[in-house]
Amino acid sequence: MASVHDLTAYRTQAAGTGEPFHVAIIGAGVAGICQAIKLQEAGIAFTIFEKADDIGGTWRDNTYPGCSCDVPLHLYQYSFEMSPEWRNKFADHKQIKAYLDRVVEKYGLGPDIRLSTPVASTEFDEAAGLWRITTEAGDEIDANVLVAGTGQLNRPQLPDIPGRDDFKGDAWHSATWNHEVDLKSKRIGVIGNGASAIQFVPEIAKVAGEVTIFQRSASWVLPRPERQFFEWEKSLYRAMPWLMWIQRTRMWLNGEQLLLSFRHMGWALSKAHRKEAETYVADPEKRAKLEPDYDPGCKRVLFSNDWWPAMGRDNVVIETGGIERITETGIRTKDGEEHALDVIVYATGFDTTHFLGPVDVKGLGGRDLRTEWQDGATAHLGIGVAGYPNFYLLYGPNTNLGHNSIIYMIECQTAYVTQIARKMIADNLAYVDVRPQAQAAWDRGVQEDNAKSVFASGCTSWYKTADGRITNNWPNSTLTYWRKTKRVDWDDYAVVARGQTRARAAAE
Repeated sequence: MASVHDLTAYRTQAAGTGEPFHVAIIGAGVAGICQAIKLQEAGIAFTIFEKADDIGGTWRDNTYPGCSCDVPLHLYQYSFEMSPEWRNKFADHKQIKAYLDRVVEKYGLGPDIRLSTPVASTEFDEAAGLWRITTEAGDEIDANVLVAGTGQLNRPQLPDIPGRDDFKGDAWHSATWNHEVDLKSKRIGVIGNGASAIQFVPEIAKVAGEVTIFQRSASWVLPRPERQFFEWEKSLYRAMPWLMWIQRTRMWLNGEQLLLSFRHMGWALSKAHRKEAETYVADPEKRAKLEPDYDPGCKRVLFSNDWWPAMGRDNVVIETGGIERITETGIRTKDGEEHALDVIVYATGFDTTHFLGPVDVKGLGGRDLRTEWQDGATAHLGIGVAGYPNFYLLYGPNTNLGHNSIIYMIECQTAYVTQIARKMIADNLAYVDVRPQAQAAWDRGVQEDNAKSVFASGCTSWYKTADGRITNNWPNSTLTYWRKTKRVDWDDYAVVARGQTRARAAAE
């Protein structure tokens, strides 16, 4: 496949300015890679700026024991790059990272990825119609379009617990796992019991002396329909790739049905949870601690075949009394009990509501996105922000899912951004800016739908800001989102041609 470097002549002619049109992408994870490929197909130059020394995003960072994807792999891969080589239905982190490596190599993206290059700040130059980008090393780069593929789950969050730095044993966040520490016979404290904990706790419980889970609230955990693929299945997929599409479509439909289950069949999900608990956890007091006090779907529903057998082990303890402080030797709970520990693992999730992390983004007139989002992030279609022309987010506000594959959403978004970039080239546009009224209408509709969804049914979750605004989740079907993003509605944008003033464009 040709590199975008071979397409410079086309781009220069299309831009009509003597300068090649260029897109800067922040992040070489699933979203950034997908956007790069879509731009490459359109013959548009790009550079990916990656803060780490390797690609892969969350699948590079998370290597904890048992780490895997809870979305069936036929959905958790690019629709345009389906692989028949997966070993099992729910791939582990090593398989997904290897898949992303293969994709980058196949599409020749390597020369256009700048590793170990964190972006510090970006500022839009209205007169030039360019984003001025500054890396942490002080390098300055200009780009016509800026795309943030920074995601929602890449900034580990540690809890604000008194004495956190006092602990003398080993401690780490699940996303920065310390594989050098031998956990055999150790007393391990796990703070949190979300998506990562249900994967690594069963693994460490096999070797640990005791695992104490300090739980704030229980999770709904259902069986995972896992299985290995036979070699004859892989051979069929290689010979007839369209069979993978049949599987993908079936799994996508199952995901859409899960959204309906949240709305109308919570009783069935809770019944499946309780059946697993009764099968594996004999102690009724322990089982009661593992019973959530909110509706299925309000927080992320989890899928595992190992969690419940692990909960039935004598060396796994559930502590619900609340943490008073961390001490030099362990954790003291609010009832005054001292829990002596050798290791503490923080399964406390990520900073999910500050979408751009440490990157400063300044738009028209010097307006600051961090300041504008201090009460909760919002973006038109979860992609564009009024006052920040030619700036687009992937996996942005209100595009996370509780029922289907985020890669489906990312493909919708990358195709949408590519449409805008193509029009900018074809029509010699300086920039394209979301109209505030379009963004406000979009946000109002999403928040109204979220208010009627299970996400607003009373629990505390990473889907929300501290004041309860749901900034992360999309409340409707992925099919609805695809319809909304299939074609750009240019009435939603102020389009500014080169040499045209923004005031005149807005008036038009």
